[in-house]
Amino acid sequence: MKSVFSILSLFILMSFQSCENSNSEIIFHKSHEPSRADVPFSDAVETDDLLFLTGQIGKNHKTGKLVTGGINAETKQVIKNIKDVLEYHNLSLDDIVKCTVILKDIDDFKDFNWVYTTYFPKKPARTTFAASGLAGGASIEIDVIAAK
Repeated sequence: MKSVFSILSLFILMSFQSCENSNSEIIFHKSHEPSRADVPFSDAVETDDLLFLTGQIGKNHKTGKLVTGGINAETKQVIKNIKDVLEYHNLSLDDIVKCTVILKDIDDFKDFNWVYTTYFPKKPARTTFAASGLAGGASIEIDVIAAK
C-alpha cells in the first residue's frame, strides 16, 4: 500500500511541475470588424493549439442588422461570420474541431442541419440545443473551437 501512495505522490508532483514549467500564453483577440471594436468580450481567445471563437449570430457585421429570410439565411450568415474570423487568424472552416449550436426553436433543427452539413463535410464534434431567447433577436448562435 505504501508503494501505491509513493507512486501516486510522485505522479501528482510531476503533474504540478509540468504545469509550472508550461509556457502557455493566452491571447485575447479584439474583433477585426470595426463595428465590433467596443464589444465587452474577445472575438477569439488563443491558446497553444486552439482558437476559441465567441458565439456568432446571423448579423451582417457591415450593416449591423440581422439578416432576413429565416433560419436558413441566418445559418448561412453565422457560418460566414465564423469563416471571416477564422480567415483573419489564418484558419478555415476545415480547422474547426467543435461546434456548439443554440437554436431559438428546436423545430428549426432540420432546416439548420441541412445548411450546416453543406459547410462541414469533416463533421466536427457538435452540441445542439434550444434556448428561449438569443441575443439580438437571433434564431441561431454558433460558437466554435478550431485547431491551429
